[in-house]
Amino acid sequence: MYKTVDICAGIGGIRRGFELTGKVNNVLSAENDRYACKTYQHLYNEDPMNDITTDDFKKLIRNIDYDILLAGFPCQAFSAVGKKEGFEDKLRGTIFFHIAEIIKSTRPKSFLLENVEGLISHKKGETFKIILDTLINRLDYHVVGIEKQKDIYGNENSDYFIFDRENIVLNARNFGLPQNRPRVYIVGFDRKRYKSKLSKIDFNKLPQKREKPPIYNSLKDVLELKAGLKYYLSEGYLETLKKHKSSQKSKGNGFGYIVVNKIEIETPVSNALLATGGSGKERNLIYDPQENISGTFIKNKKSPINNEGIRLMKPIEWGKLQGFVGYAFMDDGVDKFSFPEDVSNTQQYKQFGNSVAIPVIEEIANKIIETLDQLEDKYEE
Repeated sequence: MYKTVDICAGIGGIRRGFELTGKVNNVLSAENDRYACKTYQHLYNEDPMNDITTDDFKKLIRNIDYDILLAGFPCQAFSAVGKKEGFEDKLRGTIFFHIAEIIKSTRPKSFLLENVEGLISHKKGETFKIILDTLINRLDYHVVGIEKQKDIYGNENSDYFIFDRENIVLNARNFGLPQNRPRVYIVGFDRKRYKSKLSKIDFNKLPQKREKPPIYNSLKDVLELKAGLKYYLSEGYLETLKKHKSSQKSKGNGFGYIVVNKIEIETPVSNALLATGGSGKERNLIYDPQENISGTFIKNKKSPINNEGIRLMKPIEWGKLQGFVGYAFMDDGVDKFSFPEDVSNTQQYKQFGNSVAIPVIEEIANKIIETLDQLEDKYEE
C-alpha cells in the first residue's frame, strides 16, 4: 500500500480517485475552507482543517512517512518580487510556492497536481513555465509529458519546455462522464530517487480515456426529470438572461445562458461545472417541462415560474457529473455518498464545482501506482 497526503483537498475528490485503486492509504489531509472540511470529515471520518502555508503544518508533514503528494491547488498570480531572479521570488505569496517547499523538504516519490486548463496560458505562459522550472530544474522531478527543448547538438535547454497539450490536459467527457471539463494534470516522479530508471518506464503521457465502460453515456442518463419547483427559473430571470445573451451576441461574443439538453441534441453533454456557481449554472440550464407549473409563484422569486420548462441542474446532478454520486462511493450497490444534513444547496454546488472528476483521477492513479511498482522493483535491484 502506498501512502498519500491530500492537500488543498476540497471534499476529497482526488483522494477518492486514488482510493478506488485499492492500493493507497491516506495519512494526512489539509483544507482550510470550513464548509468543505465539514463534508470531508463526513465522508472520511477525518478533519482535514490544516493550513499548508503555516510552519506548524510544514513541520507536521516533514514528520509524516508518505509516498504520493496530491493537490488540487488554486491558480494565483505569479510575479517576480524584488530584484532577485530566484524561483522563490517568483513564487512567493502563491499556494504553489508552499507546495514546492513541501515537495522540497519531504521528497515524495510521486505527486499529482491539478488545476484549470487556463493555467497553461496564464500570464502568457509565464506561470506554467515557472511551475515547470520549479518542479523539473529546481526540485529535480521528472514530469510526465514534458521535455526540455534541445538544440541542434542534442543539448537540453533548461529554460524552455515542450509538450503536447493533450498529454497533460484531460477532459472528463473522455472518462465516462458527460461533462466538457478540461483540466491540467501534472504528474511527477522523484529523479533523485529513481535516476536513470525513469528512462525505462513507459509513461510519457497521461491516460487519454477511461478503460472501463462509460459511467453515463450522455447527460440524459444523469438528469432526474420532474424536478422540484424551486429549481425552475422565474419568468423575469429567464428574460434577463435572454437580454444579456442578445446583447453579447450583438457585440460578437458567445457569452450567455445555454440549455444543454435541447431536444435536437442527440447525445447531450454539460459544460464545465464551476465553483463560483453563477455562470456555471447558467451555462448548464435544463429543459424539463411539467404540466401546470408555469405561472406558479415560488417563495423568494420575484416573478412566476417560466413557461418554457427551463430550470437549473440539481446538486445531485452535479454530483453525478463529477463521479461522486452513483459511482465513487458505491458499496455493494448502495451509494454511500451524502452531504452533512445542514450543508446548503449553495455549498453543495460550490463543493462539487470546486472538486475534480473522480474517474479521471482514478485512471491517473492507476498509472502512477503501476509506474511506482515498476520503479520500486528496479530500485530494490
